Amino acid sequence: NVFMETLTLYARHFSEVEVKHYIAEARFIRAYTYYSLVKRYGGVPIVKTVINYPDTPPVDAQLPRNSEEEVWDFISQELDLAITDLKESIPVADKGRITKNAVYGFKSRMMLYAGSIAKYNDTFLSSEGKMLCGLPSSRAKDYFKQAYDAAKAIESKYSLYTKNWVANDKEAQYKNFYNLFFDDSSPENLFVRYYKYPDCVHGWDAFNTCMQHMAAGSSGTEICPTLDFVEMFDGLPKDNDGKFKTLDNNGKYILYDTRMGAFADAEPRLRASVIFPGDIFKGSVIDVLRGIYIGDTSNGISRLLPDGSTANYNTVNKSLLLTAANDGEKNSKIRTLSNGIKMSPAGLSGTVDAMTSTWGTISGFHIRKYMVESYTQDRLAFNKADQTWIELRYAEVLLNRAEAAIELYEMGEAATYQQEAYACVNGIRQRAGATLMTGISQLTKDVVRKERRKELAFENKTWDDLKRWRIMDDEQNNRKYRVLFPFFADGALKYFYDARTDEVNRVYNFDNRWYYQQIDGGDITRNPKLVQNPGY
Repeated sequence: NVFMETLTLYARHFSEVEVKHYIAEARFIRAYTYYSLVKRYGGVPIVKTVINYPDTPPVDAQLPRNSEEEVWDFISQELDLAITDLKESIPVADKGRITKNAVYGFKSRMMLYAGSIAKYNDTFLSSEGKMLCGLPSSRAKDYFKQAYDAAKAIESKYSLYTKNWVANDKEAQYKNFYNLFFDDSSPENLFVRYYKYPDCVHGWDAFNTCMQHMAAGSSGTEICPTLDFVEMFDGLPKDNDGKFKTLDNNGKYILYDTRMGAFADAEPRLRASVIFPGDIFKGSVIDVLRGIYIGDTSNGISRLLPDGSTANYNTVNKSLLLTAANDGEKNSKIRTLSNGIKMSPAGLSGTVDAMTSTWGTISGFHIRKYMVESYTQDRLAFNKADQTWIELRYAEVLLNRAEAAIELYEMGEAATYQQEAYACVNGIRQRAGATLMTGISQLTKDVVRKERRKELAFENKTWDDLKRWRIMDDEQNNRKYRVLFPFFADGALKYFYDARTDEVNRVYNFDNRWYYQQIDGGDITRNPKLVQNPGY
């Protein structure tokens, strides 16, 4: 607000186009700030002018909350004004600044959120004739249409990254999806956050690298993709319920020559997002194990634990060699097997002791997305990474367009919306190396949502999506996540996988109140006109 009110005093130093561009940039920042607030709290006070505090009497600075609808409409208006005056492209020296087309992309995201709240939210708070939390359901179609139009406006300006993509070549498709997060010239990038070592850095790799590559004194394996997430993708061995298939028709474990055998046909996009046990990263095999099976293998290997068991492996099955915490987490005790092979039951990056370990994967998987293969050991220490963060890419805009379109179609709009959603999703799937839909009847709203979760995984989008769809409480109601651990069978000299619930038996829940966050009590003390959100 200060910038927007005072820039005119210095306008003589800039061209009229530049002044309009700078004001438009400020409008976008203001709109984005209100977007960050409204999705958390609902309606908040809309402040369009500078409050000269403490010169302004405190009572005049105590503003009531606007309705949630007023805030969303204010955001939409600010974005439209920004689009009018922003430049379509900017000099290389200004890279990382907002542009006209990027605002279109952000508007598709924000209005999609508003449409979802109007359609799916059932938590409301009214005061003095204003709906502070919640939106009229009658506004859903309008917001979805705004999201669709904004995404449609830039369809010829950007494209999916396909520099390394080759049809029917899983290896090329995997490398293409992995590489898109490191190519600053990508036609898919709309808005990015740049870093530069050593002046402006972050710690993504230090926090997420596997144990065998960790730098001294750093942390690792903070993000462990769950089996539930992995099972969303194509190309995996699955049973009739869509679960990862670990047992043959006789109830015995399926044996593999290598750990990667189970993932031989995995969707390339999954492999580019997640490191499988036994896959290659930084030039070495990522050595993940949960134990060594030393029992008889002549008639196959039966389940290690009963189906649904939450027991710890260490306390149940006597045919397993496991690494305990007191063996030393980073130097797992080496076992000599029957044929003289020396092997660590945890491998170099596996779970040492699920109950006490602070290192090693707790799910069987590591994250690959955004992880830099070429970083030397010193760059894996805290805050030494500098790869770009892509806040908004064209794949999300296509998914925004597809979701808005299918919502509009289901609300009675023309069939062309359904056809566009179908084309957008199939375009995303083709680049991903996933199975294409073969008919428009296969497209549903749930299909669009699932595609979004796969494509944008680990990009800080899923939390907001589950909240705006108002399904977080269902998904996180007494939720226990599943994991997939590889074991080595000594007698057969082969590997097998065991799928189970999280070994530590962690339970997750989401309170319905959290769809709208609590307003800090100190803020209400300073401004009694604020009304607390429901349930707090």
